Amino acid sequence: MNTRVNGIGMTSQRTRERLVARLREQGIMDERVLDVMRTTPRHLFVDEALASRAYEDTALPIGFGQTISQPFTVARMTEALISGLKPTKVLEIGTGSGYQTAVLAQLVETVYTVERIHGLQIRARKVLRELHLHNIHYKYDDGNMGWTEQAPFDAIIVTAAPRDIPDTLLHQLAVGGRMLIPSGESGKQVLRMVVKTQDGYEQSILENVQFVPMLGGRV
Repeated sequence: MNTRVNGIGMTSQRTRERLVARLREQGIMDERVLDVMRTTPRHLFVDEALASRAYEDTALPIGFGQTISQPFTVARMTEALISGLKPTKVLEIGTGSGYQTAVLAQLVETVYTVERIHGLQIRARKVLRELHLHNIHYKYDDGNMGWTEQAPFDAIIVTAAPRDIPDTLLHQLAVGGRMLIPSGESGKQVLRMVVKTQDGYEQSILENVQFVPMLGGRV
């Protein structure tokens, strides 16, 4: 673990423990992930009016037509990303609120995160700086393009759903690396794990999901 956030005390520890208990019941087993989920102050990543709901296992609006993913989704994708793998260089597509970024930054050496909505990026960077997470690099750009200059990556996590997996992101995976990405049309999305091998790519479907669509351009 590269760095840690201690958010206990800012909200009820009992509330955090209830969240972790729910995550265990839903099948999250990695103690590293559970520990980070317990201590990361999710209420800082949502509007103050919604702070009282921050530790419910639900997605919440963060403005700009976007949402902060439910804690189970964050834990599930993080666990799948690092299970049996020690990624040092991770690309995140869709900084959003910065919550998933914060979780990753406490578990891997370096996070490169791309966001297409400038207002969201500015807000996320402010919160992440306040949490003293300094192993994060930011880019304001179309997430479909990834971050070519910093490729290859040991792992890639995508927090919005394209209809089809962009080839540009596949090409930025290191051999032996994996990508967690939701894909498909609204209402028919699945979470996929893609592993890059010497001979190509291997895909598996983890579960049905529902994410905001992955759009192009910058706003």
